[in-house]
Amino acid sequence: MSTRVRLGRRLIQLYAGLALYGASSALLVEAGLGLEPWNVLHQGLAELTGLTIGVVSIVVGAAVLLLWIPLRQRPGLGTVSNVFVVGLAMDGTLALVPDVHSLAVRIPLLLAGIVLNGAATGLYIAASFGPGPRDGLMTGLHRRTGRSIRLMRTVVEVAVVVTGFLLGGTIGVGTVLYAVSIGPLAQLFLRVCAVPAAPGGSTVVAAAAPGRAILRR
Repeated sequence: MSTRVRLGRRLIQLYAGLALYGASSALLVEAGLGLEPWNVLHQGLAELTGLTIGVVSIVVGAAVLLLWIPLRQRPGLGTVSNVFVVGLAMDGTLALVPDVHSLAVRIPLLLAGIVLNGAATGLYIAASFGPGPRDGLMTGLHRRTGRSIRLMRTVVEVAVVVTGFLLGGTIGVGTVLYAVSIGPLAQLFLRVCAVPAAPGGSTVVAAAAPGRAILRR
């Protein structure tokens, strides 16, 4: 695969993955059975401020990105794109999908959202254009504190979920199901979506290897 074709594929994967991530998050919102950790916070802040959850996601992502400065993290194209594309895709999907009330519809919507989220995660991480702002926060804290990534991720996400819940975000069976399934799903789709190495090992945009990704936005 030529360098130009490889770059084109990576760009398509990046933006398709981010758009699908936003769409899948919107499906979880519509299902109303529990959200992924950061969207619990986003939904709670949306309830508090009156902004849409997508706009809140963009604002929080930008704020988290500012925290990279003292942590000496370097953003990539994927990092900056993540801030905007996911939030816009989420609001766009919420505007198109009608409200659902029947549990017979909400459960399949939840399952579809989780599987689609895993596919989206595999797509954009495999593109190797840099981690999302929230992932970079965790890896930055790991480097600065010397604590394990697992501990930093757990501390950050527990704080995010608790804060979001107190603000009115939705925690439920979907939150638990997402937590236990997103890792295996993302690993599966990472293998499916892996981009062949560039000829001679050259790269266009430096990024961490997908296998070391945290598997979170």
